[in-house]
Amino acid sequence: MKRFAAGLIALAAGAAFAQAPEMADGEIRKVDKDAKKITIKHGPMPSLDMPAMTMVFQVKDPAMLDKLKPGDTVKFDAEKLGGAFTVTKIEMAK
Repeated sequence: MKRFAAGLIALAAGAAFAQAPEMADGEIRKVDKDAKKITIKHGPMPSLDMPAMTMVFQVKDPAMLDKLKPGDTVKFDAEKLGGAFTVTKIEMAK
């Protein structure tokens, strides 16, 4: 029975991982630390049903902006929080 339960847990964890949205590719166009916003030219974002475009995002954590500058290529996650598109995670592209 323990093997069966362990198998179910592993299967559920694998399914959750497989459904995690892929981070979007983008290029930083503008960083506005005072307004806590960032402008990103990004590829399609299926998780938000959004085509490729350039748009302004709010940031969940203003400290995200400290290491970014126009021209940087990034991978990022965004969500619609409180009615605003908000970057929740961002990292430099490899």
